[in-house]
Amino acid sequence: MDSLLQEISKCAVCRKQLPLGPRPIVSADSESKIVIIGQAPGSKVHETGIPWDDKSGENLRDWLGVAKETFYNPTKIALIPMGFCYPGLGKSGDLPPTKECAPLWHNPLLEEMKKVKLTILIGQYAQNYYLGNRMKKTLTETVKNFETYLPDYFVLPHPSPRNNIWQARNPWFREQVLVRLRQEIKNQDL
Repeated sequence: MDSLLQEISKCAVCRKQLPLGPRPIVSADSESKIVIIGQAPGSKVHETGIPWDDKSGENLRDWLGVAKETFYNPTKIALIPMGFCYPGLGKSGDLPPTKECAPLWHNPLLEEMKKVKLTILIGQYAQNYYLGNRMKKTLTETVKNFETYLPDYFVLPHPSPRNNIWQARNPWFREQVLVRLRQEIKNQDL
């Protein structure tokens, strides 16, 4: 695993399309019990080099019901984005993750992690990649039907503060999905 992570840290496959240059950000260990597959680092995460080191990360840790120490312990939780580098800013937020990283790096990483019991897919990019035509018509429907994908995957929307309105419109998310998510996390005995 160490040599794979070293190789990933030097990756520059999509250098030309990255406004701030390559800085692959991933955290994993061969002992990881949970894998969180997100979108791509934001500009703050690119700056610090720490995955989920922003408001979205705070929200995600709250959703999971885990402390920072647990969240950032790669023997417990692996943090793998769809695109490993900051993709740049678009009209209404960050650009989508680059498409090169997941096909290049996900399988080698996942093959090194033999103790994974739960994989969490955050947002439409991760869900589309891993669920394909098993996704529902919308992200809301996919998340509402989260039990359909268990035990292989637990699906979540992105924890961005931009999604607070979505959460307010969908109270079932907190009442059902997050309650079950925290139960699944507790079952992993982190």
